[in-house]
Amino acid sequence: MTRLRNYFLTGFIVSAPLAITAYLTWSFVGWVDSWVKPYIPARYSPDTYLPFAVPGFGLIVALLLITLIGFLAANIVGRAIVNFGERLLGRMPLVRGIYRSLKQIFETVLSNQGDMFKHVGMVEYPRKDVWSLVFLSGEKETEINEKLDVEGDPLIAVFMPCTPNPTTGFLMYVRKSEIVLLDMTIEEGARLIVSAGLVAPKVKRKRGPDAEAVTISNPKLEEVQPARSKRTASSLPNK
Repeated sequence: MTRLRNYFLTGFIVSAPLAITAYLTWSFVGWVDSWVKPYIPARYSPDTYLPFAVPGFGLIVALLLITLIGFLAANIVGRAIVNFGERLLGRMPLVRGIYRSLKQIFETVLSNQGDMFKHVGMVEYPRKDVWSLVFLSGEKETEINEKLDVEGDPLIAVFMPCTPNPTTGFLMYVRKSEIVLLDMTIEEGARLIVSAGLVAPKVKRKRGPDAEAVTISNPKLEEVQPARSKRTASSLPNK
């Protein structure tokens, strides 16, 4: 019975991620098809000529249309139409706020890859000796930095995600000297948040008794963050 139980657990560990991934992918394709297919003329839809529905055809059409819109918006005429539409939306009291916020979010995520999160760190929150994982976006000159400027110890914008949904959380400005940098990547930090600490990245250790405890895998970080009692304002990399 013990061997059968181990076989079952092994099979579950192997098949469960595959099944969930396939289910989510199939659900996404079906969701896009349900939105796009009703607007495709019957004579252009393969479902009209086949005895079964073709999954993913609506997704392909949506990708082609989005690419075509991007191509048209890149020329002079397209930019003029887009600017006219934005001016029109800018006159609508409720809609303009939603549109501008969504546009800024998508431009930041998709266009400005250099402005994405760069490092993973830890800060003391919500009280002393209790640490929370945060994502750092780097140092930027903002009005907040000017109003609360401290010589040699600037404020860093950090995002503290919630578990198990890392898309929600808190935006905080923390002193540079109060942040402890970690060696894990952004992807590893996200997995740690989603799994509630169950899937932690492995610590890479150098061989030898006098070797440092952690090796740096991110080439942008030149040295390991020292112990908290010895942290300095220069522990974070500058842009």
